[in-house]
Amino acid sequence: MVETVSKRDIRKLKLDELKEFFVQHGEKAFRAQQVYEWLWHKSAKSFDQMTNLSIGLRDMLKEHFTINHIKVDHMQRSADGTIKNAVTLFDGMVVESVLIPTEKRITACVSSQVGCSLACKFCATARLKRQRNLTPDEIYDQVVAIKEQSELFFGRPLTNIVFMGMGEPLLNYSNVISAIDKITSQKGLNMASKRITVSTVGVAKMIMKMADDGVKFNLAVSLHAALDKTRSAIMPINDTNPLSELGDALRYWYDKTKRKVTYEYVVWKGINDTEEHARALLKFCKIVPSKVNLIEYNPIDDGEFQQASTEVLDMYMHILESHGITTRIRKSRGKDIDAACGQLANKS
Repeated sequence: MVETVSKRDIRKLKLDELKEFFVQHGEKAFRAQQVYEWLWHKSAKSFDQMTNLSIGLRDMLKEHFTINHIKVDHMQRSADGTIKNAVTLFDGMVVESVLIPTEKRITACVSSQVGCSLACKFCATARLKRQRNLTPDEIYDQVVAIKEQSELFFGRPLTNIVFMGMGEPLLNYSNVISAIDKITSQKGLNMASKRITVSTVGVAKMIMKMADDGVKFNLAVSLHAALDKTRSAIMPINDTNPLSELGDALRYWYDKTKRKVTYEYVVWKGINDTEEHARALLKFCKIVPSKVNLIEYNPIDDGEFQQASTEVLDMYMHILESHGITTRIRKSRGKDIDAACGQLANKS
């Protein structure tokens, strides 16, 4: 472990830095392009896989660098086909990622932080202390692992990526953006930006920064209440990022990007299951063009939060759809292996 940590991870080098390294060591600059392709396009896990390099060259790379690739140490398969991975990082910390198969798509749900600092009361991940941010390559590796599982177990390509795993992506902004750049690059996984969704609890200033930066991926907001009193009670982030500020940030986002926002919304018994809450959501949805996913809740053991009745969901659907808001009820996948929304907590 000491030896691995003492060497620099070669994936932290930009292509120009890699070229400079080879030139300084008496090698041709084009070697950097070969190594870069192995690292990002072919997702090499070791220098020995770089078979178009001489053994001597590979040994030189081993001497100076390491590749701190993730390891999928534990894999669970759900009755519905969902796969949950316990992913061990180079320093021994663990996060979870999920492969979600449906008839038309296969989605990778990836983590952006070890733990989370936001303390949403309904989320199992929030009960874990935030340890650190994931690096771009650790995020990238999760996608690669699920891409390989998709091809191995389903014979189909990975089609979508959602940043809805452990952590708040916008509190690890630069690393998440860097990972997405590699994922969408022709020199990386060459996935379309429109197939990627970043989900946030609503960090207003970072939503505005994304708009300023001209990102091309989709935005989802974990909303769950459109009344400040209720939202603050279950999501402390609302105290510093109230709905008025979030609404302003989303207007800014839409003005810059012209892309709809998706609201993720769970309806709980006795918390937000009234017509008042449904109409507040309708009002919030009119701030910018949007759609709503009403998400089936996944209990996290203590029973404080319970799924609202079918009648309440029907009431929400009627109010939203009768006013032109695209709404769907999203059934959770992987509940039997604690892989569904809000359940990722490193139980393995």
